[in-house]
Amino acid sequence: MERSKRQVHNRLLSTLSARDRALIDPHVETLVLSKGDVLFEPGEDVANVYFPGAGTIASFVLGLRDGTVTEAAMIGQEGAVGGIISHGQKPAFARAVVQIGGGVIRVPAAALEGARQRSVTLRDHFARYADCLLAQVLQSVACNAVHEYDARLARWLLATQDRVGNSRLDVTQQFVSEMLGVQRSYTSKVIHQLEGAGAIEHGRGFIVVKDRKRLTRHACECYGYLRRHYEHLLPGVYPTDERS
Repeated sequence: MERSKRQVHNRLLSTLSARDRALIDPHVETLVLSKGDVLFEPGEDVANVYFPGAGTIASFVLGLRDGTVTEAAMIGQEGAVGGIISHGQKPAFARAVVQIGGGVIRVPAAALEGARQRSVTLRDHFARYADCLLAQVLQSVACNAVHEYDARLARWLLATQDRVGNSRLDVTQQFVSEMLGVQRSYTSKVIHQLEGAGAIEHGRGFIVVKDRKRLTRHACECYGYLRRHYEHLLPGVYPTDERS
């Protein structure tokens, strides 16, 4: 982690009123994070809250006894990592790790909790985000249980593009496989199918969303459900793409 003087834009913070933002601003620190940076481990007290900027993505991942990991939630410029659902420095349940590096805003969890105690509207704002984050986790559980992998992969690529804000996603097939809990060979097969359908292109270490509308047609309904839930609870927070 490196300190940065560059401005970082996080949509969850940018939709706050000037009064509520003033309660947080004195405690703000901007950082640049790299892929693989661990924000906290399971069992650790969550001392800081991280608000990713555009293009930065962190994930909550759960490790299993056999050494495999799976993604429980993806957080980008629409959200925050740590200290939102719980109050104070409660122990973390999952590992929070940076998947795509970039700028973040860091606020001490204690300072954020103090600001929430001083403002009803601030508490409501973050309570609404906590509901959206929980909805993402619940939707992922249902999606992983009942939907085919091609639909899940298309959903994941769309969600990643939303947060990155670019057609090029710097992710490897191995990384995608780990996040979605499948073997790499299966991911490679489905990526070739989506490429054959004209939805994406892929190269060594990256995937390009070539035709977003086609990719959306391959995705399961979970993608649309979550976007609509955000728009209902937190209008203007979830990144939109006019090409959808």
